[in-house]
Amino acid sequence: MSYFESRLKININDFAEIERKLKFCQELRITNLILEPKNDVVKLNSELKQRISKISTINLYYRINLRPNSLNDLKKRIQHYNNFSDIISVESMDKNIQIQAAKDSRVDIISFSDQNVIKTISPGIISLTKQNRSFIEFSLAPIMARNQIIQSKYLRSLYRAVQLAVQLKVNYIISGNFDDLFKLRHPRALISVCHTLLGIPLLSAKKVFSENVLTLINRVQARQDKNIIESGVKLLNEGEL
Repeated sequence: MSYFESRLKININDFAEIERKLKFCQELRITNLILEPKNDVVKLNSELKQRISKISTINLYYRINLRPNSLNDLKKRIQHYNNFSDIISVESMDKNIQIQAAKDSRVDIISFSDQNVIKTISPGIISLTKQNRSFIEFSLAPIMARNQIIQSKYLRSLYRAVQLAVQLKVNYIISGNFDDLFKLRHPRALISVCHTLLGIPLLSAKKVFSENVLTLINRVQARQDKNIIESGVKLLNEGEL
């Protein structure tokens, strides 16, 4: 089974840092990686992607994370991503932004990775995400916090949120989302954390880092296929079965 780290932030203005991170991931034998630019980047150009791809043999994918400061800000910024080829996630404590993002087919992920944002998750948002066949995201980075009080509070919030996602049968992924290079772990280690601390059955935990991420990537790729009318509905060309 092929596993993913679904969120590794990179500074596109520091190519040496990108190189260090990718080589470290390769030493950890991480084979699939989704990169997210910092710097409030709107889009990554193909030249930069090609340059990054030459650093390692890791299978690389890309995502853009939007942190809009208002509903109007989200509506304005999302216009840049019609028929976009990379993953789009939205992260906000604002319920109205979450609702709008969950309804928008251009948004692939509603992220609850932040220790404050995760407190705002609700059955309503999960239901909207499920209707649109998009994804909820959680991250493990905050449970590595040195402050044990913060660590404990986040772990409780994360446990409740994950159990709610499981109960409501929504698509979800879990990323490491580690900024510190030396906190990076292979997804197999993160699977054990999810199984032990979050009560996710082992097989389900494996899918969170593998099959679920592949489904997410397929969703994004399907946007590029003009013959796909909606999820699960495709126009066949003559000769196709």
